[in-house]
Amino acid sequence: MKFKYILLAIAVVGMAAGCSKKKAAPEEGAPEISVAKAFVDSVTVYQTYPGTLKAINTVDIVGRVNGYLQAQHFKDGDLVQKGQVLFTIESSSYADAVQQAQAALSTSLASQQYASQHYAALEKALKSDAVSQMEVNEARSALDQANASVSNARAALETARTNLSYCTIRAPFRGHVSAALLDPGAYVSGAGAPVKLATIYEDAQLNAEFNIDDRSMQEILIQTANGRTINPLLNLDSIPLTFSTDSIISSHYYGRLTYISPEIDPSTGTLTMRALVDNPRGDLHDGMYVTISLPSQGEARAVLVKDASISTDQLGKYLYTVNDSNKVVYTPVETGSIVLDSMRIIKSGIHPGETYVTKALLKVRDGMTIKPVLEP
Repeated sequence: MKFKYILLAIAVVGMAAGCSKKKAAPEEGAPEISVAKAFVDSVTVYQTYPGTLKAINTVDIVGRVNGYLQAQHFKDGDLVQKGQVLFTIESSSYADAVQQAQAALSTSLASQQYASQHYAALEKALKSDAVSQMEVNEARSALDQANASVSNARAALETARTNLSYCTIRAPFRGHVSAALLDPGAYVSGAGAPVKLATIYEDAQLNAEFNIDDRSMQEILIQTANGRTINPLLNLDSIPLTFSTDSIISSHYYGRLTYISPEIDPSTGTLTMRALVDNPRGDLHDGMYVTISLPSQGEARAVLVKDASISTDQLGKYLYTVNDSNKVVYTPVETGSIVLDSMRIIKSGIHPGETYVTKALLKVRDGMTIKPVLEP
């Protein structure tokens, strides 16, 4: 009997061992699946806005006198310096007017000197009753007229000199000048109304101008005080700018926020902002389209996962996480913005250090046992 009980016990143990081996079989045959761990990092969230570059100063070069255009002293598109001569207009008639005005002033000064001496002499003679008061008054009136004539002559000379100076047209600042609109030899009728000859752009610095909705602007202002950011991750002095021609632009560019419009456009609900950008290499030009990546939020401890690992169903966003038993777990998550090009902020649903599936998302299912392969 004892022998039978011993055999029965051995059989039971053998069956148990066989059962345990059958349960372990799925472990051995589980597929290898790539996984990663959620991690924490400090990130800045950016919102992108389309914008346009504008030179900080744009001025039309005009002719303000009548005359033939004698010369153009630059090549179309040149970078010119402040004070550099750009155009000259025929000036002979204006030079003659200056000489005539100078002669008229000399005559007026001579008449003034005579009237002053005559008045002084009569006033002295009046004291000895050699002349009448009427004669003195007449001399005083003549002196006043002479003084007025001198003032008018000086004003006429100043006008003549100003008109003569208009014949030589200079650059008001350093910048790139457009193509000339008139060729040498053309007649400029600028005395009645200025005639546009070219346009000059001060583009060593440009403004990246864009529009932002009021709500987003308020969110940024909450994180600022006295125009400076409270959040160190929200750097409004180094705003990334990108261009459709980035492949041929020789450097990365960043703008500094310098202007926020005091009014909101009621038709669009937006306000205008400007970021000043340096242009040391001359790659950037007035009118270029630009994308402004405005920092809108900074998080010192954001939970991050790979954006490609997140799936969507009728209930929303979810991840396939992996528990300590290497089983896949369907895990709903609340997501935030994309940062660092391909990482997604997770607001809730997963904690730092948790493992999640990164690839073969269509091959896994909730409750499935896998062999996790941790990605580097």
